[in-house]
Amino acid sequence: MSSSLRARPQTRWWALIVISLTQLVVVLDGTIVNIALPRAQADLGLTDGQRQWVVTAYALAFGALLLLGGRIADYVGRKRVFMIGMLGFGAASLYGGLSQQGWELILARGLQGVFAALLAPAALALLTVTFPSGRERNTAFAVFGTVAGTGAAIGMLLGGVLTEFTDWRWCLLVNLFFVVVGVVGGAIVLTESKAEGENRYDVWGALTVTLGLGLLVYGFTLAENGWGDPLTVAFLVGGLALLGVFVWVESRVSQPLLPLRVVADRVRGGAFLIQGVAGAIMIGATVYLTFHLQFVLGMGALQAGLASLPLPIATMVLAPIATKLLPVIGPRPMLIVGPLIAAAGLFTLSGITPDGAYFVQIAPALVLLGIGMGFVFIPLQNLALSGVAPHDAGVASAVANSAMQIGGSIGLSVFTAVYAASVGGHAQAEVSPEGLTDAYGWTFIAASILMVGASVIAACMVRGSKETLLPAQGDTVLAAH
Repeated sequence: MSSSLRARPQTRWWALIVISLTQLVVVLDGTIVNIALPRAQADLGLTDGQRQWVVTAYALAFGALLLLGGRIADYVGRKRVFMIGMLGFGAASLYGGLSQQGWELILARGLQGVFAALLAPAALALLTVTFPSGRERNTAFAVFGTVAGTGAAIGMLLGGVLTEFTDWRWCLLVNLFFVVVGVVGGAIVLTESKAEGENRYDVWGALTVTLGLGLLVYGFTLAENGWGDPLTVAFLVGGLALLGVFVWVESRVSQPLLPLRVVADRVRGGAFLIQGVAGAIMIGATVYLTFHLQFVLGMGALQAGLASLPLPIATMVLAPIATKLLPVIGPRPMLIVGPLIAAAGLFTLSGITPDGAYFVQIAPALVLLGIGMGFVFIPLQNLALSGVAPHDAGVASAVANSAMQIGGSIGLSVFTAVYAASVGGHAQAEVSPEGLTDAYGWTFIAASILMVGASVIAACMVRGSKETLLPAQGDTVLAAH
């Protein structure tokens, strides 16, 4: 680690605040527009299909480019890339907030994702090398994991407040505040680090993984037209084929975009898969909760945002408890039990009715979901980066973030397909409240099945004693310069 951080250990905690703020803006931007979507759709004349792309464009660009962003951060310098990402994210947010047509908003969301793909891995890599091991690392990652876990729900609340009292455009323009704080704070408290040695970019790896993920996610968005539709099958097969080529390329180049050793580790691979499922729930499933609150229960934007509060509150209340439990019982029990609790909450949500009371049908389910996700997110970030060499810190953090975003993109597409099948392809305005509620219920059942799958993944792949799964107090991972 740099001498400046050793001389001023308090700087690390200021760095944690700046980095966590970055993670908050990156995660909440995945959902902050959700509650504003009905008004943005009416204002810009978006179709139902275009409306989905306001969410998908961000998550897809973010997830598809994260690996490249992680390597750029490793090679160019994590602080430098952090600052570039912040400024670009602010510019894209300004463009989106001032957009006058639907395609401009979708383009702006895609550009936000591009710069978030630079920003997020740089931030997490900085956190990894700033807190290399021990109790302070566990605390830092607990804070970071709590922010990651609650950011999506906080985005819905903030989106409701801004949409109700100002205008939906402020759901994008508010990012300028975070950008100013991030740029100023980052310039003062963050210390530069980057990978040593000769560095070359893996161009073919970048092309195949970006195009492969793009085709795969787009194929899932077409699934609402039917899983057997030739175009859907073509995009899904093409995406999988390109990802297969990507793996082949990575096994043969001297400096791969994604060293296969990062994902080949069973425990770390399991963590990445669980991260993908978590993204599907927090980015994908929460969209349909928002729709139910507004379109069926008739809540306004602010009321719908407030109605989502039990989810982040439950996670934040659980966070200090889970943080204390982590070194005692280890991450494995949390990652087995947590998804099951979240699945119970989602299954409870599937029982919603058009005239059901919020405090009976929704609030208890959100509390269960928040508790379950708390047990997932607290150990997950730490586990995903445990034992990663400094040279791979940026790319490993990129995989963790990419899994969340791509999981969110695929999850939203799958849930949309489930919804479309339930309503028979009719437009939302043509479906009765009972029909909408039934369709939303099926999406929550699908989400609960995914969470049970996450628990199975943890049981099968996250194996080992707590001492081997968590960095030991004396096992310091040295920062790269």
